Amino acid sequence: MLVCSCNYITDKDIKDVINELLDEDCWQLIVPAKVYHAMGKRGRCCGCFPNVVDIIIRTTEEYHAARQTDGADVIDFMERLKRFHEEQKTAILERRLRAAKVA
Repeated sequence: MLVCSCNYITDKDIKDVINELLDEDCWQLIVPAKVYHAMGKRGRCCGCFPNVVDIIIRTTEEYHAARQTDGADVIDFMERLKRFHEEQKTAILERRLRAAKVA
């Protein structure tokens, strides 16, 4: 099925790239821009990105289910994501505060 008409990318193309990325590091965060970059493409209108996110989620779940990933590993990964998210929020807040002081 055609997912991105701007770049003529199918769901199979996207799934193949996601599986390759997961084979490299099964716990990496995969986002549409990373998938497109791996294909040597870029988002143009980006209207397909919500569908690409759905494909990423489905493919990642299938990948871990097929490998019978330990639930403890999944929980640890989610904790890492939460920490990363909090660190990013803190960094953004600090930049905003510095910018406000300069202005």
